[in-house]
Amino acid sequence: MENEDPKASYDPLFVRNMIESFLRIGLLAILLFWSYDVIRPFMVPLAWGAIIAMAAFPLVKWLEPKLGGRRGLASTLVCTLFILVLVIPTWSITDALLGSLKDLTTELENGSLTVPPPNDKVRDWPLVGERVFTAWSSASSDLESFVNSNAESIREATRGVLKRVGSSLTGVLMFIVSIMIAGGFMSYAESCGQAANRFFVRVGGLRSGGEWAPMTVATVRGVLQGVVGIAVIQTTLIAIGMVVAGVPGTALWSAIVLVVAIAQLPPLIVMLPIIVWVFSTADTTTAIIFAVYQVVASSSDTFLKPLLLGRGLDIPMPVILIGAIGGMIASGVIGLFAGAVILSIWYKLFGAWLEQQAQ
Repeated sequence: MENEDPKASYDPLFVRNMIESFLRIGLLAILLFWSYDVIRPFMVPLAWGAIIAMAAFPLVKWLEPKLGGRRGLASTLVCTLFILVLVIPTWSITDALLGSLKDLTTELENGSLTVPPPNDKVRDWPLVGERVFTAWSSASSDLESFVNSNAESIREATRGVLKRVGSSLTGVLMFIVSIMIAGGFMSYAESCGQAANRFFVRVGGLRSGGEWAPMTVATVRGVLQGVVGIAVIQTTLIAIGMVVAGVPGTALWSAIVLVVAIAQLPPLIVMLPIIVWVFSTADTTTAIIFAVYQVVASSSDTFLKPLLLGRGLDIPMPVILIGAIGGMIASGVIGLFAGAVILSIWYKLFGAWLEQQAQ
């Protein structure tokens, strides 16, 4: 058998095209990597800004005719309102928390801090009653010895609280930036919508991709209305009950309840210790009324969800739960909002893509 000539299988044009294609793909990959590295710090605020813009744009459209058709002014007013609604409660909670820590530290240094003795009903608390009663009695009888014996735990708890406060303030600042970005998106809503639609069509094709943009908007508005809206209503009802009952630290407890409600967990897990505390400090009639009211308020989502979440939006609760918890782990409290929305968008788009492939 004759040996094959190696030059016979060598195609210079193919090799040249292969090298040129490799260089072009490599240069494109480098450009994409550098571009991503540049915009990476702005990706989260941009994503949040787009979500806020999609959710708040109906309000801008309602306000625009009343301001003589000036959309920029309407967007500015809506964003200013959102910032005030976010900043004022955050400032109040932070100021109250830091002020309480400062007063507590001052009283500890001066030796003027006193702890009232526990009520005998504390012993009856399930699981932890005896230990809480013992520790409380120890702090009440000799606070200095109690603090010295638990100094490391108190120090760790204080550091943890301050770290959480700092992280929350950073998240709020990031959210304010996102609201400003949302204002720009809403001011140029038509051009932004056309760009998004062209992108989806380019990715998913003319028919399916053209449906993705309105589906994304509907998902954002549905989740924010059905998840965040329900959580805010629940938190408001629960906070009213705590204010009437005179529960100390109502603002802080309300913030915790809001986090739990957005994460699709029952707010009753936060309220049960408070209900037990009210039973140990207030008269029986007041405690029973408070407990019944809080149980009803905590379970109000059972009839609010069909009203707010059931309007043409089919998002399984596990998707929202994973998105909320994952968003909180990744981006703090603000991630609760964005995480649930982003994962819901992914769920809807992925489902639409699967249906497209099945056809």
